[in-house]
Amino acid sequence: MNQIFDFLFSQYANSSPLDVTLEIVAVIFGFLSVWYSKQNKIWVFPTGMISTAIFVYLLLKWGLLGDMMINGYYFIMSVYGWYIWTQTKDGEVLHPISRTTIKEKKISVAIFIATLIFVYVVYVTFDKWTHWTAYVDTVTTAVFFVGMWLMARRKIENWIYWIIGDIISVPLYFYKGFTFTSFQYLIFTFIAIAGYLAWKKSLDNLKLT
Repeated sequence: MNQIFDFLFSQYANSSPLDVTLEIVAVIFGFLSVWYSKQNKIWVFPTGMISTAIFVYLLLKWGLLGDMMINGYYFIMSVYGWYIWTQTKDGEVLHPISRTTIKEKKISVAIFIATLIFVYVVYVTFDKWTHWTAYVDTVTTAVFFVGMWLMARRKIENWIYWIIGDIISVPLYFYKGFTFTSFQYLIFTFIAIAGYLAWKKSLDNLKLT
């Protein structure tokens, strides 16, 4: 039992109690955010903003620039999404759950490519392009950037990007030594699958009405 515990959490041997506590708090609010997103509830954004704000601080401290930029972007897009989701007209939600249009698919591709280039430039500038994880970070950042934009627009395809990014992030964060965050992404994967199915059911029900 001790060997399993050491394998999972020995990475925290030199971490301060404050950092470990902050990571756990950020993970909890991250769970809440994804759960509220699955439920199509506006609370996805305030809970997500708390989680991402904490992670921006921690990731900057840990020197993980790509991951930090993801969370900084999440925070900004949460403000945007909060605004979009609360827009109504004559008591009707202006942006209900829907599928991406051709234009939005093109924008998604543009965001993905632009993010790849941007993250690469940042890593090279700060001399962080020195390990294979930098390549993976660049791809996951691009995937999550698109996913967050689509979620802010309330597009069902956002879940597909979250699922892909979460699956990649589970072993990646564990390799980096952040066990709690790795577990977070593992649970995120299952919630994202459930979220996709829930949103699809909602769309299917709309077709029947």
